[in-house]
Amino acid sequence: MRNHELPLDIEDIGFSHIPVLSQEVVEGLAVRPEGHYLDATVGGGGHSRLILESAPDVRLTALDQDEDALSAAKKELAVFEERVQFIHVNFSAYEFPENTFDGIIADLGVSSYHLDTPERGFSFRREASLDMRMDKRQSLTAADVINEWDEAELANIFFKYGEERLSRRIARRIVEQRPFQTTTELATAIASSVPGKYRHGRIHPATRVFQALRIAVNDELKALETFLTKAPNALVPGGRIAIISFHSLEDRIVKHSLRGSSLLQVLTKKPITATEEEISNNPRARSAKLRIAERKI
Repeated sequence: MRNHELPLDIEDIGFSHIPVLSQEVVEGLAVRPEGHYLDATVGGGGHSRLILESAPDVRLTALDQDEDALSAAKKELAVFEERVQFIHVNFSAYEFPENTFDGIIADLGVSSYHLDTPERGFSFRREASLDMRMDKRQSLTAADVINEWDEAELANIFFKYGEERLSRRIARRIVEQRPFQTTTELATAIASSVPGKYRHGRIHPATRVFQALRIAVNDELKALETFLTKAPNALVPGGRIAIISFHSLEDRIVKHSLRGSSLLQVLTKKPITATEEEISNNPRARSAKLRIAERKI
């Protein structure tokens, strides 16, 4: 969901079951009857449902580090009963069984649920505590990063993970004004630290900083690198892996990891992107990039 859209009423918030690039994922994985598939980021269960429906007697293992996502997926996929196994784990920490899966899917996008649920602290559109933990079992929060990390560290993550060109200026203002307790306090401080023309641009000046904070809190890029190193071993020969990313930092890691694996043959020279029709129905798909590779035989 785009940052300028109004949040939903909290009573109506739930995990979206509209998977991006759904047809492309199912075709790309070449789902086969009686196959065993791994959804490494099950979310609301949208991609998993399509995989389970696309061929007879398909089995699926569903992972997610977010217990709210796992609960939503269990409801969405209840009809498939014992054909689905659910595991509460970050995909980088999963013990991948060798030569097991006919296909692996990972959708790296942040769900509308996270952005629209104020108490999770991912968005500055509503006042909330600075949290941003995908896995609520971990201790590090966005408040810890903002209030305890030094100015150079903050500037570095804003530049590296948010591609924020005013990273040093923003970090300086944050250190001057901290501690911060809420998302809106932080967003206001960020906006006040940048020039007026930047403040009133197409996106809110806090957008890139909040992305950077989320990546840092959840160690997302390191987790992705670890996952991509381990996952190919879990594919059977001829099995496929499909990864959907939503920003350039992730896509770069996915591209180089798939190309650099001695076990994989890349099937997508360029990433697959959404059609205009899909984008009109689901604006979230606009920035999605799908890359697919196959385990060598």
